[in-house]
Amino acid sequence: MEKADPNWWKTLFDEIYLITDARSVCDQALTRQEVDFLEQILKLEKSWPILDLCGGQGRHSLELSRRGFQDVTVVDYSAVLIDLGRQLAAQEGLKTLFLRKDARHTGLPAQRFRAIIIMASSFGYFLDEGENERILDEAFRLLSRDGLLLLDLPNRDYVLKNFLPLSWHEANHEIVVCRQRRRDENVLHCRELVISKTEGMIRDARYCTRLYSPEKITEMLASAGFAGVTVRTNFVSHRIDGDYGIMMNRMIVTARKD
Repeated sequence: MEKADPNWWKTLFDEIYLITDARSVCDQALTRQEVDFLEQILKLEKSWPILDLCGGQGRHSLELSRRGFQDVTVVDYSAVLIDLGRQLAAQEGLKTLFLRKDARHTGLPAQRFRAIIIMASSFGYFLDEGENERILDEAFRLLSRDGLLLLDLPNRDYVLKNFLPLSWHEANHEIVVCRQRRRDENVLHCRELVISKTEGMIRDARYCTRLYSPEKITEMLASAGFAGVTVRTNFVSHRIDGDYGIMMNRMIVTARKD
């Protein structure tokens, strides 16, 4: 399998992605359950400024806004997802702020947020580990003192133990998604084929995700300046059987800026 282009993340998250990953990213019951978890583990207060970094269309942030959180911001690079999030917020009269920016250098004011979340395995997209570290550095810069960071990552041990080189599912009555996977040390490479039953192949894309051990991610967070790192494994939010890839079983990491 050919390696993914280093900039694959700039183009993958579009209208097709909203179909292929709808079981996760468009499931409101799943989102509510995950936000319940966020409120509990971070002990979020409604007055806190919260940043949903690499937040896509802001499914978690919109739910937080529905619950009365007053200052919620979504940052993502995908114009498609940011535009969708703005539309959804406008439809519901929510004040969630959506900004299209690169997570490595957002340009937002330092110490602006009390909590930052990076959900749904949205960290570790760069083969150059230094670029992933820049995201942690930026999160540290953006957090106020005593601010909290939460990372929702693939559970590396589970992924390696239950590795499936091939999987497929029907996204809807029209679209079939086939994923071919290959392991390369601590990187999972994937080729995604999206097939329309009427139009044929509509996507042939490659992407990759880094798999972190608890020790490695703890080391990276400490290097970025974080303290109080806690790692929780075997987090499962999907209640319907199926192959959800790296979303099947996750590792939740929290850290604090002293």
